[in-house]
Amino acid sequence: MTRITDVVKHLLIINVLVFFATLLAWGNPAPELMGPLLGGTGDFANWERYQLALFFPSSPYFRPYQLVSHMFMHADIRHLLLNMLGLYMFGSALETFWGERKFLFYYLFSGLGGMLLYLFVKYLEISSGNVEDQVMKYYLQNVPMLGASGAIFGLMVGYGMQFPDNVISLLFPPISLKAKYFVLIFAGLELFFGLGIVNISSGVAHFAHLGGALFGFLLILYWRKYGSRL
Repeated sequence: MTRITDVVKHLLIINVLVFFATLLAWGNPAPELMGPLLGGTGDFANWERYQLALFFPSSPYFRPYQLVSHMFMHADIRHLLLNMLGLYMFGSALETFWGERKFLFYYLFSGLGGMLLYLFVKYLEISSGNVEDQVMKYYLQNVPMLGASGAIFGLMVGYGMQFPDNVISLLFPPISLKAKYFVLIFAGLELFFGLGIVNISSGVAHFAHLGGALFGFLLILYWRKYGSRL
């Protein structure tokens, strides 16, 4: 069984505590569907539930601290468990390889990278006119992004780059793959769904996942070329 390293352990604890603290304080900490978000007047019925999630900067619900706090919010227990499983699977090996400070920087950098690509894609959707203006305005004003998935996808890419031939065994489906192939398949699926090649409305921020993977990839390339002072 993989030993859980210190930073990974603390990140696991913080994410779980934030989830259950918001659950106990305000009920469901984030909306699973767009419908429950809004009251009859178009304002949040329970703003406290969502204030740690990330709103688009033009939204009246945006707060600067959401740039970081959204990485520790999760929509439901399944969302939390999947992200924490990814943190457990990939995090400790990378923390052992890099050290605590470098690992934590990489984790947060990937999470912020996921946020930046997500916001950039939303901006492009508005400026290109590919969506109905009123629909996008509603979406940007009222629907937040949340979760550690960008950071987790960064960890996945980091693991695939540092340990490409390590074998990852999955329960569902029951297959084993080398890490480098695992990363390529998952990144390809995210791009596939993110571009809307298959029109499935899942509420998943695919470009946040891709952003975390991309920024993690670029950071490792930078470290390999220029080194790191962390």
